[in-house]
Amino acid sequence: MSDGFDRAPGAGRGRSRGLGRGGGGPEGGGFPNGAGPAERARQPPPPQPKAPGFPQPPPLRQPRTAPPPGAQCELPAGPPRPPRPAPLPEQARSQDSIPQQNSLESGMAKPQVVVAPVLMSKLSVNAPEFYPSGYSSYTESYEDGCEDYPTLPEYVQDFLNHLTEQPGSFETEIEQFADTLNGWVTTDDALQELVELIYQQATSIPNFSYMGARLCNYLSHHLTISSQSGNFRQLLLQRCRTEYELRDEAAKGDEATRKRFHAFVLFLGELFLNLEIKGTNGQVTRADILQVGLRELLNALFSNPVDDNLICAVKLLKLTGSVLEDAWKEKGKTDMEEIIQRIENVVLDAHCSRDVKQMLLKLVELRSSNWGRVHATSTYREATPENDPNYFMNEPTFYTSDGVPFTAADPDYQEKYQELLEREDFFPDYEENGTDLSGASDPYLDDIDDEMDPEIEEAYEKFCLESERKRKQ
Repeated sequence: MSDGFDRAPGAGRGRSRGLGRGGGGPEGGGFPNGAGPAERARQPPPPQPKAPGFPQPPPLRQPRTAPPPGAQCELPAGPPRPPRPAPLPEQARSQDSIPQQNSLESGMAKPQVVVAPVLMSKLSVNAPEFYPSGYSSYTESYEDGCEDYPTLPEYVQDFLNHLTEQPGSFETEIEQFADTLNGWVTTDDALQELVELIYQQATSIPNFSYMGARLCNYLSHHLTISSQSGNFRQLLLQRCRTEYELRDEAAKGDEATRKRFHAFVLFLGELFLNLEIKGTNGQVTRADILQVGLRELLNALFSNPVDDNLICAVKLLKLTGSVLEDAWKEKGKTDMEEIIQRIENVVLDAHCSRDVKQMLLKLVELRSSNWGRVHATSTYREATPENDPNYFMNEPTFYTSDGVPFTAADPDYQEKYQELLEREDFFPDYEENGTDLSGASDPYLDDIDDEMDPEIEEAYEKFCLESERKRKQ
């Protein structure tokens, strides 16, 4: 060959090294020492011996597999290499994918710990109080009085709805409500309208009958207006009388009519219990007119013994039965005896459902037990098993040798209790928890060594350490 022959870059390297293309060993078919391309890339190439008669070949180009981050490969200095031809599009794509694989391998080799960013809380103890959307404080509106309400019905109806939803606010808001009404209700029509609103609320919503009766009692004592037609209590009783006079037709009416009638009956029962009338000497009594009215309402209900009428009668008697019977007994009347007899006749003759008959029988049983009331007993010294049904209520319970419980109310209490004392004589010096009260030492117990066996002690220590480790986790 002549010196002016231009050979292709990299030609003649195999002759200078004695290796075939891609060869790493004497046979030219593998890598020395079993190393792959990645291993050869990480190791610097050994110095090549200079063959006589041949010019020094340029250094090997950097392999396509990039070294790991931070590693530097030192290449021997040599003459600059000619520029490489531009790769084909397919080769460019394959070369672009190689760094991604290398970065994945490096990431797998050295996992990086990702530190989560610290989120700073924006909560503050000085932040304003949170209210859900659409929430409005009801108390504030009533503290402002009736200025936000254009008419009296709107103000009263809003307050009644508030008491229906939050009956516990009655004590704290009723005074402000009464003061507002005293400044607003100044005419007969306004007072009549107020009575009608409260009556409709109490008879249309069953859960408001008790609260409505309390509200009527408070307003009857704190409303200062007294119209020509009467005060608040008188107008309320007149409104109830209007409904009361329709009792016979209502008890025989359709289902919707009977339902309204039953609501009125229960509201009248609540009025009888809660409406207080103060006499001239300051004595507080109940309205006698309501007592008479409830008796006639019961007659109307039992005259048409359908299921819903009988259920309403049972509810009324459970609510007011004890008070009505006490009032009738003070006057020497036997109205409750007549009502109970009528209930027994209904159970025998009426074609009511089985469940309603069971309710009526339970009511008779409740009345026979004095409406579930327990009379107050006398002093402790005078209480005896004969005059106090709760005499043995707080007595302790003992157990026989067979495990049978017995109390002081048992007829053979003395015999069983004496047997219990005799059994306790076997252990006179020990409490229930086994504590020795005698103070004398027991030779048998003294022989018992309190120390644990070494094997047991070792196992116990392991158990304590394991428990402590689990607790910290």
